[in-house]
Amino acid sequence: MRLSTEKMPDEASFSRIMVAFDGSKDAINAVRLAASLAKKFGAELVVAHVFGSPSVGLSAASGMPIPDYSELEEAAKAAGQKVLAAGVQVAAESGVKAKGELKEAPSVIEALVEYAAQEKVDLIVVGTRGMTGFKKLIMGSVSSGLVSHAHCPVLVAR
Repeated sequence: MRLSTEKMPDEASFSRIMVAFDGSKDAINAVRLAASLAKKFGAELVVAHVFGSPSVGLSAASGMPIPDYSELEEAAKAAGQKVLAAGVQVAAESGVKAKGELKEAPSVIEALVEYAAQEKVDLIVVGTRGMTGFKKLIMGSVSSGLVSHAHCPVLVAR
């Protein structure tokens, strides 16, 4: 096994830690771990949740009126805010005040990677598996995607 230290400094120090949160058991553990690291390093902690907007494939070319989906979109946003608040609460229970960041995007991975780069996050913490329930995977698609595409170190928590 080859350990890559390409992006790791000689001594780890973090000032901005982001934890991806979807409400799952592994995500709760990730918040607790991220909060512990934030305390240790005196780092800012950001709990991030990405939700997808409900979409229905209709075409204006079909001649059918395009329905107003604003109620569904607002419900998705409200559900996302509730999940995010739970993640921020887990951090608070761990003794760390965390900033919450809610994003709407079709790709959870892309939204998290872009936010982390934009905000100059030093470390991303994510749970092994999320809410998909597909337990046969060794590592979930979001955690795997973050490991593959993030500009900074990614810590995967169980």
